[in-house]
Amino acid sequence: MAGWPGRLSSLWQQAGRAGRRGSAALAVLVAADDPLDAYLMKHPEAIFGEPVERTVVNPGNPRLLPPHLIAAAYERRITEADEGVFGPGMWPALDELVAAGQLRRRPGGWFWPQDTRPDAVGSLRTAGEVVAIVEGASGRIIGTIDSASADLQVHPGAVHVHQGQTYVVTHLDLERASATVAAGDPGWSTQAQSRSEFTFATPDAAQLSGSLTVCRGQVTVHTQVVSFMRRLPGGEIIGRHELDLPVREFVTEGVWWILPADLVGEALPAQVVPGALHAAEHAAIGMLPLFATCDRWDIGGVSSACHPATGEPTILVYDGYAGGAGYAARGFEILPQWLSATRALIAECPCQRGCPRCVVSPKCGSGNEPLDKPGAITVLDLVLGELARGPG
Repeated sequence: MAGWPGRLSSLWQQAGRAGRRGSAALAVLVAADDPLDAYLMKHPEAIFGEPVERTVVNPGNPRLLPPHLIAAAYERRITEADEGVFGPGMWPALDELVAAGQLRRRPGGWFWPQDTRPDAVGSLRTAGEVVAIVEGASGRIIGTIDSASADLQVHPGAVHVHQGQTYVVTHLDLERASATVAAGDPGWSTQAQSRSEFTFATPDAAQLSGSLTVCRGQVTVHTQVVSFMRRLPGGEIIGRHELDLPVREFVTEGVWWILPADLVGEALPAQVVPGALHAAEHAAIGMLPLFATCDRWDIGGVSSACHPATGEPTILVYDGYAGGAGYAARGFEILPQWLSATRALIAECPCQRGCPRCVVSPKCGSGNEPLDKPGAITVLDLVLGELARGPG
């Protein structure tokens, strides 16, 4: 297996494809330059001594629940007793589906009103609109991408690889949900850069450990792709180009922790703090898939040396799906284990200033600037020290 497949369940499933006829088999995992791969090479007990991950899902996600209700109603009428399965979010979702004519209310429950299968109610995987990727020369649709990722991956000038073929994006039409591409490899790759801000709602759960505040709840993320870089195969940057794309806003679930500014200020110079928080955020994102059934592309993060809402150094990790998917909630539950593994990953990496195996992220919207690896260890030491003190 070339690189960690993302979760233990995938690893054992792939390994189990060999040796099915009674013969001996050998499964070999070759690590990639990824934080989780690096950690697992140092800690094989996390593979051989642990059960497969607990499946994480947020059944109340308003993007996911309606399609599931439609699919369930097709199989069998939905009754009031099904609240135990679908949760209290079932009631407003059913009202919306009835109003839209997608379900019908009868004294005996809610029914699918058609004879055909509800195959076209939407994608349970993307739970949102998709953008068609169209080859300009032929008009052929070569693929699709969810609208949330379109600005990052198929912006004008982006180099996009689909099924081994390289294309260059010549036009992105957000109103018509299409990206036009031309086949050909220009000899460089592209990486989008973005700006992100976040605001909090009242936390659903919060805990105070020492002087550390940890919260879980609804967050609103505002992101705008502002430019992209062109890189040669060796990593050299050969150009940076501005983009004019809209600010994207979506509401999701997140976990965030707030450190007192004076505590951080005693441990780190002020100029180091932004890079230290940023590096700790990257590494934490890379390690969460060890504890939740996700990969780093399913989650995002933002850090601030002085967030406007808290007035303190704050790190947020959030689900990359509108409405939330349960990943951040899982991180809230196991924060000490998660951040202990994150700290060990950074400390054990032999690099001096940070690399893709520890704090450098392949999806960073700011081009991995600023980052401070030693500062990240200090920040995590402060967080873990406060967590060890227990309720404050």
